Amino acid sequence: MRQSKAQKQKVSSKEKQKLRKEYQELQKQLYKIVIPSLVAIFLFIVAYVYIKTRPRSSYVD
Repeated sequence: MRQSKAQKQKVSSKEKQKLRKEYQELQKQLYKIVIPSLVAIFLFIVAYVYIKTRPRSSYVD
């Protein structure tokens, strides 16, 4: 299958470095923002389920 030459564009080394830098910044944002927020949501769900399913001691001797 032939590809048109218009779709293939050569990327200069400066552009490659810029893309790498942007990718690294996205990775840093992932570790700083997304993962901690997912952990917080998971812990909230675990705490909610624990509170709703724990046995209650409502009787008195």
